Amino acid sequence: MTAYDDQNIFAKILRGEIPNVTVYEDDDTLCFMDIMPRTDGHCLVIPKTPCRNVLDASDAQLASVMSTVKKVANAAKTAFDADGITVQQFNETAGGQEVFHLHFHIHPRHDGVSMRPPGKMGDMEAIKAHAEKMRAAL
Repeated sequence: MTAYDDQNIFAKILRGEIPNVTVYEDDDTLCFMDIMPRTDGHCLVIPKTPCRNVLDASDAQLASVMSTVKKVANAAKTAFDADGITVQQFNETAGGQEVFHLHFHIHPRHDGVSMRPPGKMGDMEAIKAHAEKMRAAL
């Protein structure tokens, strides 16, 4: 198994070296907005402790992250009056993983509305407003 790289962008966010728009935080996890949102309300949930992905995560890391995923997914569904939620998680390069720190994407979804293409920076004021809606729903 490849070693954890503590210079990845999420590790830098956890150390406060890179700013983020926080939605939710507890002792074990952090949820923050994706700056390239594929849906309104697109956010990420990560553990605060090092692990590359599901393949090397401890049971405790997975349990705490999934608890936060459920909490935030319900808040996002409420905040955006969504018809459903898509949760995405990728493992290793061949599996689509780009940042090698365990993370789950949460996407509020509406019937008949496709996700936007990846890789396009979002409007930061809109992203901040979406975070506020989700915090209010929490």
